[in-house]
Amino acid sequence: MYIAKYNRNENREEQLDFIRKNSFGVLINEVNGRPWATHIPFTLNREGSKLTSHMSRGNQQWRHFTSDKEVMIIFSGPHSYVSSSWYNHENVPTWNYIAIHVYGKIKIIEGDELKASLKELTNHYEADSINPVSVEKLTPSYLEREIRGIVAFEIDITNIEAAYKLSQNREKEDYENIISELNKKEDVGAKAIAHEMKKRCPY
Repeated sequence: MYIAKYNRNENREEQLDFIRKNSFGVLINEVNGRPWATHIPFTLNREGSKLTSHMSRGNQQWRHFTSDKEVMIIFSGPHSYVSSSWYNHENVPTWNYIAIHVYGKIKIIEGDELKASLKELTNHYEADSINPVSVEKLTPSYLEREIRGIVAFEIDITNIEAAYKLSQNREKEDYENIISELNKKEDVGAKAIAHEMKKRCPY
């Protein structure tokens, strides 16, 4: 994706932390000559080198996974409109956001690998539940029936591109005023962007 030089984040640890905290992504590849996208949750391994997930077997996307072509996963974070009325000079409005694109080679997994990925995914998202669900607690016959309805896969990450568009090109007065104005909004995304800007303030 296009990323202006002052919006590019190449800090690997920050990239991986962002993916783990915003792990509901969009998997994109080519199906019959057209882009195809599926919105699904992912888990990232401890080393930050591999993503795993699964989709419905009825989704034809998986039939077009090939080992010789990369897939792309988009992870989106907070975003907010920025009014040019917040600047001390004439300018145009813009949008601040954080987004990451991950590229990698995909392969289908089955058997014990599939079950392990389901356990990891379920345990991750059930961590805050009062009465957490676990794969181990499911009736074996029910689990096997449900597994027949999905296709699991893993993606070996080949590249990560991270855009942190946070008004880094603005002067100190404008930068601080944007933070102030964003914090006045009730919108959660606006406040999250203000928080990120304050945390990364270059002044």
